[in-house]
Amino acid sequence: MSFGFVGIQVFFALQNANTSRIFQILGVSMDDIPALWMAAPLSGLIVQPIVGYLSDRTWTRLGRRRPYILVGAILTALSLVAMSNARTPWMAAALFWVAYIAINITMEPFRALVGDQVAPAQRSLGFVMQSFFAGIGAIIASALPWLFAHAGIANTAATHVVPDTVKYSFYAGTVLLCGSIGWTVLFTREYPSETAYASLQPTSLEAVSAAADHERRTGLIWMFAGLSMATAIWHFGIDRQLCLLAGMAAGYGLARFLATALPANHLVNQLLSDVRDMPVMMRKLAVVQFFTWFAMFATGVYMTAAVTQTYFAATDSASAAYGDGANWAGILFAAESGFSVLATLILPMMVRRLGLRSTHFVNLCLGGLGLLTFLIVRDSHWLLASMAGVGFTVASTAIPYTLLAISVPSEKMGAYMGIFNIFIVIPQIFASSTLGFLLRTFFASAPLAALAISGVSLLVAALFTLRIRVADEVPYATPARA
Repeated sequence: MSFGFVGIQVFFALQNANTSRIFQILGVSMDDIPALWMAAPLSGLIVQPIVGYLSDRTWTRLGRRRPYILVGAILTALSLVAMSNARTPWMAAALFWVAYIAINITMEPFRALVGDQVAPAQRSLGFVMQSFFAGIGAIIASALPWLFAHAGIANTAATHVVPDTVKYSFYAGTVLLCGSIGWTVLFTREYPSETAYASLQPTSLEAVSAAADHERRTGLIWMFAGLSMATAIWHFGIDRQLCLLAGMAAGYGLARFLATALPANHLVNQLLSDVRDMPVMMRKLAVVQFFTWFAMFATGVYMTAAVTQTYFAATDSASAAYGDGANWAGILFAAESGFSVLATLILPMMVRRLGLRSTHFVNLCLGGLGLLTFLIVRDSHWLLASMAGVGFTVASTAIPYTLLAISVPSEKMGAYMGIFNIFIVIPQIFASSTLGFLLRTFFASAPLAALAISGVSLLVAALFTLRIRVADEVPYATPARA
């Protein structure tokens, strides 16, 4: 069931290690790259709640989650191949959008599948198994450009041409993605459709109707706030990328306002109602997720630039030094993934001894401190040790899903998993909108500063973890032995 996460993480590892590199090769300024990365969170913001809602209400010969997993995987594979052969920035950006829409169609049902199929006492193990296989996929994918370069394949190319090491890495990643996800689709059996629909109840129509006036007022407030923010940004000449945040606020308000004109059982009203009625645990986890994924996104965007500029003194994306530095950044991502695999083997013992909350607190602190050490490490080889802490943080990102799975109704597992993922993509959008402005204004556009900001953000996430109260710690069960 979790083996397909090898392919999921192959995609993300290839994107983290190579997308900024591809954009730089095609002539995009480093200041503009965070804006192009907005495709990743925006697609998740739109796609994941909808796919979660629809998959709760779908049943085919393949079940209710697997059709989405399969279709998304096929689209993702095609996008990877096409993106590695992009010749212009706009083509790469468009394919980047398509790829992230596709991977979100695939990924959201994977999380819900564990919630569906695994007994409550074993859900924590189920989500950690996803992290384990994700780590395996990330190790392989992150190291691919470095491996191909050492196999004699060209690591440089003409100006504005993606080198063969990157192209071949994307081709190999496509094969891994299709093979691993295909395995999950073929060999996972979902429970009968009667069970799937037995407990599924739509949100009360009376409750939705009663909230209509409140929704209209709230929608107007959000729209006013968003438009006011956009006006201030434009009037005072502040960084235009911040307008996206204003647009999000206004768009959210417009959605809440217009939803009152839709039938009470419409998808939009059902999703807005689920957001409004989120469990307390989910609200507290949302804050933790915000600071966690702000850091993870910023690290993915700026790691390559930070390593190439700081440790290889390279700014020309066509130079051999830049290629070497970018490949070393891939090795650092591979090391992060290797440590995350190791961490998944240790997490069960940590959870049994410390509990879910304290384990997550410790691992977030390790990641934050690891990123902060980039400020003092001078030898690029020692950065491998810095990535150890980040690897533990990556493995620990399974824990919030365990806490969520025990706090939401099982009949809405897909919808709430999709909504929960919004709290991963919102901080990524926030990072895309603000990091370029912050670095230009306060840090002379030094990409290394983004990693330091990420480290601080993980430490803040750790502090907010302490607000979570788990009345009865879920046992970290292991599968029964025959």
